[in-house]
Amino acid sequence: MQPKGLIIVVPLALAAALSLVLVSSDKTFSLTISLGALLLVVAFVSTRLSLYLLVFSMLLSPEFLIGNLTGGGGATGRGITIRFDDFLLVVIGFVWLAKMAIHKGGTPFLRTPLNGPIMFYIAAAGLATLIGVLGGRVKPMSGFLYWLKYYEYVFLYFMVVSAVTTKEEARALVFASLVTCFLVSLFAIAQIPSGERASAPFEGEMGEPNTLGGYLVFMLAIVVGLLLTREAVTNRLPLLLLLVAGTVGLMATLSRASFLAAGVLILSVIGFMAPRRPILMTMVLLGILSTPLWVPHAVKERISYTFTQAEEEGQFRLGTLRIDTSTSDRLRSWHQSLELWQKFPLWGTGITGGPFLDAWYPRVLTETGLLGLVAFFVLIGSIFRMGITSYRHATDQFARGVALGFLLGLTGLMVHAVGSNTFLIVRIMEPFWLFAALVVKGFQFAQANEPSESEASAPSITVGMNQPARKPAFGRSRFAKPNL
Repeated sequence: MQPKGLIIVVPLALAAALSLVLVSSDKTFSLTISLGALLLVVAFVSTRLSLYLLVFSMLLSPEFLIGNLTGGGGATGRGITIRFDDFLLVVIGFVWLAKMAIHKGGTPFLRTPLNGPIMFYIAAAGLATLIGVLGGRVKPMSGFLYWLKYYEYVFLYFMVVSAVTTKEEARALVFASLVTCFLVSLFAIAQIPSGERASAPFEGEMGEPNTLGGYLVFMLAIVVGLLLTREAVTNRLPLLLLLVAGTVGLMATLSRASFLAAGVLILSVIGFMAPRRPILMTMVLLGILSTPLWVPHAVKERISYTFTQAEEEGQFRLGTLRIDTSTSDRLRSWHQSLELWQKFPLWGTGITGGPFLDAWYPRVLTETGLLGLVAFFVLIGSIFRMGITSYRHATDQFARGVALGFLLGLTGLMVHAVGSNTFLIVRIMEPFWLFAALVVKGFQFAQANEPSESEASAPSITVGMNQPARKPAFGRSRFAKPNL
């Protein structure tokens, strides 16, 4: 930002914050206002610096529960959870849009291959919610707030695509995300002696181990992608340490959906790398087959609990085999979603218009109907194609490794979503859309480095450095005799 702008913005923000603090007797309110003014100044000074703050706050920020929502099926008895990074994203986004408006040449939403599928997905969810409000199934406030969650994540995507202009900036955001993942992994490991399931920092009274598990699966996929790509990084030791710490933290969550996602992730790695490194992949496969011998007892007990829980009401039965109540509830939600979908096949019930379902695919089908489900898979297919294209056209190995890790992570999250609302959880979706933007930027950097077709097909007319160009004699034909 220009110095003249800073001279105006900084005093105004500080003066407004000071005046509100002086007239308020609430210390919490005063602290919030002061923090908001500070973030506003930081966002005006540097969008990139505010992005780093946002990266670290994705998993290292507190949450606030504001009120209970009543009357809206999926929102009944549930509060809206607001995190510090939600507040930070609003502030940064507002300032970013303001700066784009001030600089008339700025374009807030750059054209990318994902723009159309993203807008289709958001519009489908918004239309379904609007129809649900008109039909009396959705309370306007609850439906609108939850619909904003869909838009919040992709807003981060557009902001990163616009703010990152060099490979060095993209690489720095990747490293900041990896540092955050390492700190979160250490926090998860520190909870092991307590005997409780590990969860992310600042999760409130009731932790969400499944959320932490999904996040670690995605971030470990990024690490694996960088490790499997030759010359992606000069020193692999920090990534290996992060891989070990993240794996231990993942096991500490005892999240079966995350274990399933991690298993599919490993199988994807084996399938991708087997033709290139058959011996190494064979060793990895043998290590997987021997997991009952070396994984912690708590992990084995948690997995076997799926079929060994004491007999209770509400369990599904497969012959003589009993399914534990938690898994039975998720299976029951799939059946329930199909029944509701038959009543509202095209538009669904609208967001929060149906019962709460702790599984993503039946929730999408129930709340947004066939239109929303198609829009979601169109978006996922476009993201997959974008990742593959970025991987194939990457001009440097680091970008190639990030693209490979992103594809592996997306595969893992698709499996994780079978037993959780993965694509609606803020602590998973913010890192996901951050890396989606970085993968798109990697492809754009590759396109910028490639010569245009006209330049590639045009004949070379350059003159050698040591041979000056020869000027033809005026009026001399090719049959003229040379000067003697």
